[in-house]
Amino acid sequence: MAWYERVTGVLAQKKQYRADMARIEALPSPYAAAAKGVHRYLMYCAGVTDGETSVAMVTDLADLWERAAADGTPIHDIVGDDPVEFAETFAAAYSGKNWIDKERARLTSTISDAERDQTH
Repeated sequence: MAWYERVTGVLAQKKQYRADMARIEALPSPYAAAAKGVHRYLMYCAGVTDGETSVAMVTDLADLWERAAADGTPIHDIVGDDPVEFAETFAAAYSGKNWIDKERARLTSTISDAERDQTH
C-alpha cells in the first residue's frame, strides 16, 4: 500500500464516520437519543482500535436506527430489557483490533520476561 493510500483511506473512514453520525443526529426523537446513547456506550465498551471496523459498526448502527424509525419500531423492541446487553452483543459482532489486545500481549510478554529472568 502506498503512503497516500494510507492517508486517503483514513480520510475516507473519517468522512464515512461523520456521514453516519449525521444520519444518527438526523433521526427523529426519541430514536436519535437512543442511537446516540448506544453509540456512546459502544465507543467505550467495544474497545475497537481498527478504523475500518469502527466505521462499519457505526454505519450498521445508523442503518438499524433509521430502519427502526422508518418502521415506527418501539425502542424497547430493538434493545430489549437490557440495553447494556444489547450494546455489548452488537459490539461483539465486530471483530477487529481492540485496545485490550495490546494490553494482553504486553502482559504475556512481561510475564514471559519475568519467568525467564527468574530462571537465570
